[in-house]
Amino acid sequence: MRLSRWLADRWVMVVALLVLGYLSLPILVVAGLSFNRPSSRLSYDFHEFTLDNWRQPCATAEMCDAVVRSVQIGFIATVVATVLGTLMAFALVRHRFRGRTGLNVLIFLPMASPELVMGTSLLALFVSAGVPQGFWTIVIAHVMFCVSFVVVTVKARLAGMDRRLEEAAMDLYASEWQTFRRITLPLVLPGIVAAALLAFSLSFDDFIITNFNAGTTVTFPMYVWGAAQRGIPPQVNVIGTAMFVIALLLVGASSLRGRRARRSHLAAAPAAGRRAKSPS
Repeated sequence: MRLSRWLADRWVMVVALLVLGYLSLPILVVAGLSFNRPSSRLSYDFHEFTLDNWRQPCATAEMCDAVVRSVQIGFIATVVATVLGTLMAFALVRHRFRGRTGLNVLIFLPMASPELVMGTSLLALFVSAGVPQGFWTIVIAHVMFCVSFVVVTVKARLAGMDRRLEEAAMDLYASEWQTFRRITLPLVLPGIVAAALLAFSLSFDDFIITNFNAGTTVTFPMYVWGAAQRGIPPQVNVIGTAMFVIALLLVGASSLRGRRARRSHLAAAPAAGRRAKSPS
């Protein structure tokens, strides 16, 4: 009876934990295989525990070159998409202008369009414009679909902000720049960081759009796809596990920073007002 009552009171949490465990299962399998020495190149069973994969993550030089190239593309695309998407999100949430509704619809189009359609459309655009396919065409393509995800993520953060905090700071004689730097930016920063992480993840593991616009450039997903035909090296699991751990640490750091910002924003507004009001 106690067990059934406990489940009845916490069934939502139990279901959430089960779903979370189901979603985490592939990640745990990849992490486990990163410590595996397979019996053959085409075998994915756990044969023997080893640390050699972590000691020599670049045993395959072509794979490490592809990883570095994917990181470079992801970094550039993330920076550009985050800057553009954040500015667009502020404009859509804080301002009213003609065409705002239509712009909101256009932002969702890259998210709703199949990647096959986007890849072929961009390929046709680059070919008709005479642009050689390679590193920078991949960057342009990634920025195009990452911007939409950044806008949606930052918009959700801005919509949940309390504008009265900014109004209180300005009522206490804080300038617009002081209000933005000490109130708005700390509150919206977790959303911007989350959008940047999402954009980098989407750029790093994209295959379909990249495959259409890469030319002779090989990214990490394209290398994995080509290696699957002759046997994926176990170091691929090391790269996947390392990327997941890094993302987890960044999300944790962003969450802690957001908590500290929420605790201090009530004290920041009066302090900013007093500094602005005091004579120089």
